[in-house]
Amino acid sequence: EINEAFSGSTVAVLKDLELDPAKVNVNGGSVALGHPIGASGCRLLVTLLHELKRRDRKMGLVSLCLGGGEAVAMVVKR
Repeated sequence: EINEAFSGSTVAVLKDLELDPAKVNVNGGSVALGHPIGASGCRLLVTLLHELKRRDRKMGLVSLCLGGGEAVAMVVKR
């Protein structure tokens, strides 16, 4: 999942990295689910864990911008 404070930036990332849109932000992303500042990281992790279990997957990736040009990403394995 890509944390999207703005949907336009996510569209650009999908295109630039040639990611499959069917596999990214499968629940609609932050614009649809909410972008609570200070809790977005937790929301992203919980959504990822739920989807890994629901889809019976072993690994997932989540990313989050931190503002000011920084970012963080995390790979989770079940």
